[in-house]
Amino acid sequence: MTRDQRLDVDFEDVYQGRSLVPGAEVPIDVAPWDIAGPQPEVVALAESGAFRGAVLDAGCGLGENAIYLASRGLRVTGADGAETALRKARERAARAGVEVEFTQVDVTTFDGVEQRFDTVLDSALYHCLGDEQRLTYAGALWRVTAPGATLHLLCFADVGNEGFRLPLSVTQDDLRDHLGGWWEIREIEPADYTMSMTQDAVERMGVENLRRTGVTHAPEHLRTDDRGRIVGRMWRLRADRAPTPAH
Repeated sequence: MTRDQRLDVDFEDVYQGRSLVPGAEVPIDVAPWDIAGPQPEVVALAESGAFRGAVLDAGCGLGENAIYLASRGLRVTGADGAETALRKARERAARAGVEVEFTQVDVTTFDGVEQRFDTVLDSALYHCLGDEQRLTYAGALWRVTAPGATLHLLCFADVGNEGFRLPLSVTQDDLRDHLGGWWEIREIEPADYTMSMTQDAVERMGVENLRRTGVTHAPEHLRTDDRGRIVGRMWRLRADRAPTPAH
């Protein structure tokens, strides 16, 4: 994927409810990834013991995954570039009665971050980045993690999304090419990702607006959960921090 093939989103617009589709007046009530709770796949990972020590939630958004992990007794830092998202994340953490350190930072470089993390969660950040950003991001994560750290990454897959295909989709080769110099990839497996959007919400956005962004929508192939929310196919990657980067 090259930079000009990605879906450019102004995340402040999204978090402030103005528009999801760039250049189109399509107000949204809820960000498509805001399901008011942790992603089921993150819950499954946590229950399997995947998170340990100091945890970094890279691209934490509204903080639901970070809040959930903190509720399990983990030390969690949520990092994002969107000020509105972080403000709302802090409010949600306060309501949940858990402590999470939320910090505003360029998540492609983590400049100024000196903490060394033991586990990293990336839930739907990677696929938002362009090619050069992905390389920079891989190295930045290596820099802010401790020896022996583990990365758990979820990104939209290039297969299995016939009902709702985004131009953000990632191949397994892309993951290996951009992360492999810094991280020793142990597995890449298919997984599901729950969105807040329903079929009705997609229709309200309008077919032309979707086409303009490169989204392919085929209702007959759409997968939904028991609440009618769209379910997308992701790659779930697990990787260990390389002792010495190959770059």
